[in-house]
Amino acid sequence: MQLKQKLEILADAAKYDASCASSGTDKRTSSDGKGIGSTTGMGICHSYAPDGRCISLLKILLTNFCVYDCIYCVNRVSSNVPRARFNVQEVVDLTLSFYRRNYIEGLFLSSGIIRNPDYTMEQVVEVARLLRQVHDFRGYIHLKTIPDASPELMARAGLYADRLSINVELPTIASLHTLAPEKDGQAIRRSMGHLRLRIDESKDKTLTGKKPPRFAPGGQSTQMIVGADATDDRAILHTSANLYGAYKLRRVYYSAFSPIPDASKMLPLKAPPLVREHRLYQADWLFRFYGFAADEIVTGQDGMLDLDLDPKMAWALQHREQFPVDLNRAPKAMLLRVPGLGVTSVARILSARRVRAIRHDDLARLRVSMNKVLPFVMLPDYHPGRSLDHQDLKQHIQQVHTPPLVAPQQFGLFEPV
Repeated sequence: MQLKQKLEILADAAKYDASCASSGTDKRTSSDGKGIGSTTGMGICHSYAPDGRCISLLKILLTNFCVYDCIYCVNRVSSNVPRARFNVQEVVDLTLSFYRRNYIEGLFLSSGIIRNPDYTMEQVVEVARLLRQVHDFRGYIHLKTIPDASPELMARAGLYADRLSINVELPTIASLHTLAPEKDGQAIRRSMGHLRLRIDESKDKTLTGKKPPRFAPGGQSTQMIVGADATDDRAILHTSANLYGAYKLRRVYYSAFSPIPDASKMLPLKAPPLVREHRLYQADWLFRFYGFAADEIVTGQDGMLDLDLDPKMAWALQHREQFPVDLNRAPKAMLLRVPGLGVTSVARILSARRVRAIRHDDLARLRVSMNKVLPFVMLPDYHPGRSLDHQDLKQHIQQVHTPPLVAPQQFGLFEPV
């Protein structure tokens, strides 16, 4: 099979893995003439760091063959899809070639399981080792690790990769047992625990004052499929909160289930609405950065997030008795709960009000969404009156803030945009 054909198959197969954002790693560059690659440049692709940098990644599978038969996976052993496999040197050459053409800044490498977990993990680690040690590649490398692989291989992976990730696959261990009986949910969490310990150890200086060897400075992340089972959003967010707390994850990624060919009757006939995935990301942000508890974000009795409103707005409408908030007196924790105010705008308000009272014009200069904010705040020259008592407030907010629906599209690597 030609290299281009392999690339078409294995790049397309990798599109279902969402956990490829590049962030949190240490800064490296080859601007001094040494090595190749950088983790700081602007990119042309679709992965964005928290500071807004666009990081382009070559996102591929080593192979889309897998000895497992997970019901929800298009690459399962019983799936009738075209198969391909790179060898180690081909992935190394592709990465360096794409980088020299300014197509990418880094590599995201995952794989189906071939032969056994240790053999697969050894191949993945060897790609990273060659890039780092032989070619002095200084760009970003994200490796998707195999939970059942030996601790020694996992430890080697962390020496070369900026970030490691292990997919929990589904929100609950019970669902994983039903849809992927060959996978062990407890083993996945044990591997995540081992990675957390190694990452923590790499940040602590030894008794002699020397810093331990570098180990996955970008931390670890995971991904779960949403909509393949009956788990509601409340349970999903509880799982995410537990993962963040127990394993210090940098991110939990949510991937809406996508129907696959020759699907089992155990799977839903159609995909969940993509807006559900979007609402889960918004909710995830609330308990990570806005002080919300995971169990208070979901306001619906059915355990699902409101698809018509973002979770922060939905929570505010369910707790109207706590509003309006005085922007000049309210504590930071309450300001973060005001719809339309983000972490940065709250920090600016807290800084500015130390000097003088915040007024309506000042709020407008912060470039916040005034239509969202004004019903929930009061200022020396503005008071919302009894607007929060209006029964049609939700409908009004929906009309103002609901954009026209545009069907989402996943572009292929070689398709014209």
